[in-house]
Amino acid sequence: MNYELFIAKRIIAGKKYKNSISSPIIKIAITAIALGIIIMLIAVATGSGLQYKIRDKMAGFKGHVQIVNYDANNSDVSTNPIEKNQDFYPKFKNITGIKSIQVFANKGGILRTKTDFEGIIFKGVSTDYDWSFFEEYLVAGKVPNFKQPRTREVLLSQTVMNRLQLKLNDTILATFLKTATSSLPSNRKYIISGIYNSGFAQFDKSMMIGDIREVQKLNKWTENQVGGFEVILDNFDEIDAKGEEIYRQTSSTLRSTTIVDTYQNIFDWIKLFDNNIWFIIGIMIVIAGINMITALLVLILERVQMIGILKALGSYSASIRKIFLYNAGYLILKGLFWGNIIGLLLLFIQYYFEVITLNPETYYVTTMPVYISFTAIVMLNFGTLFLCFLMLIIPSYIITKIEPSKAIKFA
Repeated sequence: MNYELFIAKRIIAGKKYKNSISSPIIKIAITAIALGIIIMLIAVATGSGLQYKIRDKMAGFKGHVQIVNYDANNSDVSTNPIEKNQDFYPKFKNITGIKSIQVFANKGGILRTKTDFEGIIFKGVSTDYDWSFFEEYLVAGKVPNFKQPRTREVLLSQTVMNRLQLKLNDTILATFLKTATSSLPSNRKYIISGIYNSGFAQFDKSMMIGDIREVQKLNKWTENQVGGFEVILDNFDEIDAKGEEIYRQTSSTLRSTTIVDTYQNIFDWIKLFDNNIWFIIGIMIVIAGINMITALLVLILERVQMIGILKALGSYSASIRKIFLYNAGYLILKGLFWGNIIGLLLLFIQYYFEVITLNPETYYVTTMPVYISFTAIVMLNFGTLFLCFLMLIIPSYIITKIEPSKAIKFA
């Protein structure tokens, strides 16, 4: 076994710097690597979690793509009906990646109690509606039962319930705006069968979910007239492509828009998370790299005599550089190991116990969501290891400048 490999194993074993001057520098470098990967893991997991959670909530309330009358205005209230019998309903024949299509109709109104009132949008849905979103955020009661000829059951948010001081199974009086055929408002009574709390304040404060037949009666529509269709996709990442396909497959009298186009300001805002994540990753890698460069230089300067002896014995500078680069790689891996342990522990604590809360008025969620991707973890670790190791190659060239005669002289 040659000298450099023997010494490399000794250094990697950690027996050369435990009580040396370089010991605190090395500890700082390992800590910097660990803190860097912790912060990067948290940034990626929480940033991705916010993006996925917000867009999933948007899709839960509005679907991925909405198809409405071309002459309809951009408000949430259905004023111009379209026929339910369409070529694409209940399934697009030539478009894949679509999970389901569901009908809906909206009606603006006011909920009233003896002491207070609250403006709402009554969203009427049918038996084809996917209740999985509201079932996830249901805090009490159950979703309305549409199997009976007529149902007065509705879902209300916890926000509206608190404002109007209502309880589960209470009867609420709703007053709806006038229609094209009647100048008088319509009064209806509904039973609160379920309470949900999505944390998306923009919709929670105004959305009431009930039977589409109620909206049809209020608007004097027939059973075959609906406000529009919501298309649910299998993969959100394909929303732009599928939106274009759906647009080409629908009639010229209908308008199809994705939620990304409808709520562009919100999606532009969450896209900024990517810039923040990349900025944090870049800063953390630079800081970790600088600390590793400092540790490597201290190790080299502390072992100038050893380097001189190895060169005098015939070792090449490249072989000696490998010794120190191997050692630096070991220190990086050690920092990554502890950083991953601590970082993932913190993320799991947040995931299961929701320690950190957020203002739903600002972030559209009540707690900091966490999305842990195995691929992202692997890429972060390999990227940090590779870039930090790459940053150490140039400083390691200082070994080539050490002359054996001068180094051994001070041994």
